[in-house]
Amino acid sequence: MITTEDRTVGQIVAENLALAQVFERHQIDYCCRGHRTLAEACADSGTPLETIEAELAATVPESTAVDWTTERLTNLIRHIVDRHHTYLQRTLPSVDGKLSKLIEAHAESHGAMLSQLHGVFARLRAELEAHMQKEELILFPAIVRLEDAADRGDPPPPAPGGTVNNPIRMMVHEHDDAAAALRSLRSLSDNYCPPEDACTTFRALYAQLQEMEVDLHSHIHLENSILFVRAAELEARLSAVTR
Repeated sequence: MITTEDRTVGQIVAENLALAQVFERHQIDYCCRGHRTLAEACADSGTPLETIEAELAATVPESTAVDWTTERLTNLIRHIVDRHHTYLQRTLPSVDGKLSKLIEAHAESHGAMLSQLHGVFARLRAELEAHMQKEELILFPAIVRLEDAADRGDPPPPAPGGTVNNPIRMMVHEHDDAAAALRSLRSLSDNYCPPEDACTTFRALYAQLQEMEVDLHSHIHLENSILFVRAAELEARLSAVTR
């Protein structure tokens, strides 16, 4: 059984990414609220702790999964960009296109809800595209330079704002905003349950939004609970050595 004492949901998933499916199934936030203990997360969601523990224990680890808690930060960054940023760059325009078509096709029956959905999504898209650009141009290169300095035994190089913690705090705040938008999308769409008269495009949209939600949860978890934590710890270690 998974022990709950001093274990956060973020730590639990960091050590075995396959366990994320349990939290997704019960809609327990393991990315932006990954700092909570398993007991706290279960209490907040109203899910019995014993139920989650049993499902976690029954989940088979992925034998080929990379341990991102020990892998090089540069490799983790490459994985985030190649998998999650690329996924969003492909998916965001696709979802936007479906929403625009559906608003026109279902104006009388579902126009109000779809317009609200589109409004939330449009803001999320704009924020995510700007967010990824800031990561790729500012924060991620700073973390790579930090790891390179550690390899050479050098002191930490200059970071944006004087320390990597400053852009990290900004990215975490933006992750919180993205998570709030995802909750709004789920609420407006009735938990991605299509109406009875939904056409094929309508159903495809909801499936794609739900897939995007799961991917974003994994994406944010890798950054909040692993990349950012390890980068801040590395900078602190290098700074302590050079004092």
